[in-house]
Amino acid sequence: MEGTIVLYPIIAIGHIVSMVELGKLILRHYRHRLSVTVLIAEGPLDTPDATAFLCHISKNTHSINFHRLPFLSNNPSPNGNRSMIRTDFIHLNNPNLHQALQTISKISRIRAFVIDIFSTPALSVSSDLGIPTYYFLAGGSVTLSFLLYLPIIHDQTTKSFKDIPTTHLHFPGLPPMPASYLPEPVQDRELQVYYDFLEIGSNLCKSKGIIVNTFECLESTVIKAIIDGLCVPDAPTPPVYCIGPLITSPNNRSGEGETVNQCLSWLDGQPSQSVVFLNFGSRGVFSAAQVREIAIGLEKSRQRFLWVLREPVSEDNNKHFAVEHKDPDLEALLPEVCAGVPMVAWPLYAEQYINKAFLVEEMKFAMAMEELEDGLVSATEVEKRVLALMESEEGRVLRERSRKMKEEAMSVWSECGSSMIAFAKLVESWISQ
Repeated sequence: MEGTIVLYPIIAIGHIVSMVELGKLILRHYRHRLSVTVLIAEGPLDTPDATAFLCHISKNTHSINFHRLPFLSNNPSPNGNRSMIRTDFIHLNNPNLHQALQTISKISRIRAFVIDIFSTPALSVSSDLGIPTYYFLAGGSVTLSFLLYLPIIHDQTTKSFKDIPTTHLHFPGLPPMPASYLPEPVQDRELQVYYDFLEIGSNLCKSKGIIVNTFECLESTVIKAIIDGLCVPDAPTPPVYCIGPLITSPNNRSGEGETVNQCLSWLDGQPSQSVVFLNFGSRGVFSAAQVREIAIGLEKSRQRFLWVLREPVSEDNNKHFAVEHKDPDLEALLPEVCAGVPMVAWPLYAEQYINKAFLVEEMKFAMAMEELEDGLVSATEVEKRVLALMESEEGRVLRERSRKMKEEAMSVWSECGSSMIAFAKLVESWISQ
């Protein structure tokens, strides 16, 4: 055994799944030369789905070592921002992290320490110990461009983005977008969380490399801008390794139960490309009024659909995410006539607005959903967009383009595929250190 790769994810389903898949990928190709340890820091923002996945995967994936850090009993403010709470938690865990890395180092040489972008406070620990540190982005290169260039945008204005919502910002490789599209935590530069994001952007450049869960032909424009140094014009850009897509296999999913099995069985019985899938992210929720508009629009479109529906928030339609997931009371929420299995998607939180701009304007893989002034999307708009996607010529072109990209995604892991080549270069950088 030549060394160990230590992974440090955050316990959020959209992050930990792809980080674990990275570990499995390493062992699948380099088991004879490298071992993998995943550090687990349980905290106040852990969600039931992420916890269930972690429990399942740690019991059934014996090739990966799972090392749990001591539990911290800190009680965050109930009014605190999620990003701020997470940053404080990572900071508080640094002494435990320091001890864990020292313990692992006594057994095996740590070739690389791979951290989630939200684990940035851990960088100081690994730097003090002289351990090569790499960043991992569970999302795509769109987010990376935004984070790398944020310090540049910061120096171009003294105003908060919330005060200049219609001003168009220019991130390398991305279409111009209004400041209101930026994630809510960076809208107000008077808040500490804004500077936490700035720190992420600055510290990305201090790493040995950046690993991104994407593949080159999917985001070629933005990836080229990043590699060419356009996002960090005044300093070297670390090597960028696009090694996606990293997704879990059906055998490694957990906590799905009979409902999901029924949905998959139903999908298998439908004609190819005939089902609309509604997905709002792991934390996306709506008001009851918005849920009804979606349901009515779907029903009127007369299209097959699959909808992941979460318990609505209050009637305040601006609250688009929740910490806890609850099963909704469908009889109380949905109209009396309803077909299909409840789900739809438009941007709600985090970097989803930036992704929307890139998907619609640059990649041309999506149609934009138009909101009313109060933020509500009407049943008429839902019906219109679903019909356009499923029955119009524009929709046919979008579906065909997506089908071709699916084929590209399957080819990137062939012997000469772009992700396989990038992955080999990444591991070589570890082994040669």
